[in-house]
Amino acid sequence: MSAILGRKIGMTNVFSAEGKLVPVTVLQVGPCVVTQVKNMETDGYTALQLGYDEKPVEKLNRPMAGHLKKAGDKGFKVLREFRADSVEDMEAGMTLGIDMFSVGDVVNVSGISKGRGFQGTIKRHGFSRGPETHGCRNHRKPGSIGNSAWPGKVIKGKKMPGHMGVDKKTMKNLTIVDIRHDENLLLVKGPVPGCKTGIIEVHKTDTK
Repeated sequence: MSAILGRKIGMTNVFSAEGKLVPVTVLQVGPCVVTQVKNMETDGYTALQLGYDEKPVEKLNRPMAGHLKKAGDKGFKVLREFRADSVEDMEAGMTLGIDMFSVGDVVNVSGISKGRGFQGTIKRHGFSRGPETHGCRNHRKPGSIGNSAWPGKVIKGKKMPGHMGVDKKTMKNLTIVDIRHDENLLLVKGPVPGCKTGIIEVHKTDTK
């Protein structure tokens, strides 16, 4: 398995072996419990469903409690499914942790971006503002959005003001700078999408 769930803790700085200051994001990763194993015979594809962040079984409804019974009668706040090339050695109830990573590994981290509310085209899409000269009425407006007589409509996908954020974003090729096994912490170089305490997915890549 090359993916695991975790939580974003925040950002800080660490010094490398060469004495350079490196900005890192602290991720609390795992432990995750395998709640379901899907294979080609029964499901048509191979995947693992992982549970993260335990909660009391009494707070689950009966269908969910029955679904998680094979995982050891544990409740989880987050359930997520990941495709896997092979699930032969996996079974429900197994625990996956930070041991699958090592310093220097390259990972992709996915999370839900921060919500920015309703924003204009300058902040949402990076438009340039209008001139600030005397008489100008177009300082932050998007400008013309239509066409001439044909087709006489606004094309789908036009960059417009609207709701910004709360989208799934992925930062690729982040290097693991340090691992704190006793606290289940990964320190990855660079920023990670999402707010503090937000749920993230860490995917291990083949490159190093």
